[in-house]
Amino acid sequence: MTSPTAPSTSRRSGPGHRLTVLRSERLTPHLVRVVLGGPGVAGVADNGYTDRYVKLAFRRPGVDYPEPLDVGAVRETMPRSDWPIMRTYTIRALDHAAGEMVIDFVVHGDTGVAGPWALAAQPGDELVLQGPGGAYSPAADVDAHVMIGDEASLPAIAAACERVAPGTPVHAFVEVDGPDDEMDLDCPGDLTVRWCHREAGGSVVDVVRAATWPSGRVQGFVHGETTAVKALRSHLLDERGVERELLSISGYWRRGLDEEAFQADKRAGNGVAA
Repeated sequence: MTSPTAPSTSRRSGPGHRLTVLRSERLTPHLVRVVLGGPGVAGVADNGYTDRYVKLAFRRPGVDYPEPLDVGAVRETMPRSDWPIMRTYTIRALDHAAGEMVIDFVVHGDTGVAGPWALAAQPGDELVLQGPGGAYSPAADVDAHVMIGDEASLPAIAAACERVAPGTPVHAFVEVDGPDDEMDLDCPGDLTVRWCHREAGGSVVDVVRAATWPSGRVQGFVHGETTAVKALRSHLLDERGVERELLSISGYWRRGLDEEAFQADKRAGNGVAA
């Protein structure tokens, strides 16, 4: 999750921050919100970005870890095959005054690691995380914002919508499975949302290409499935005339790959970054 507008920052070593589950709720059929708290929240820095992300550490079944879990120490003393499974998620909200941090998880039944954990999360469950990183936030000196993504980037889009300057046009294009996956987005700007439904054959790429474009200097945020992001990169830069320094673009995931395989694919040069 990188952006050309600022360097990415992330704490990638050390013990990590230990947080506990306070409560959870089902937002949509494929999105679960988990609210985390505890003293560890104070150590999670607010870096000012709306695409703030953290690395969540999940214990591997059958592996005995020293308690409390220290991700850095585990990496130094245990074989790589025993390291915790790391997953990347966007911070939806961080409230140091309330001592709470919110993460919205995409879930597809018992598929994956983080989604099933979120579905089963109970108050008191512990979650160790590292970070945050990030690089994007809505600029105040542009004429309009365009935000494009899917369920994985919806938390970052929602957070960004809340930060735009009052009255500024915001055009959001979000691809989800179906109508039940739509959700309200709060925004002080003039927000227009186009929901694209996969179950009806909708494609966010097609909808963006056919859309009327806002006038003036446009800041773009395009994060989500890598194939779609790649298709939109040249469209925004070459056909829509978005200035490169005003475009934050990154593939969060690739269809058919788990995070380990996806990160290896990105290291091989198959990721997307403007």
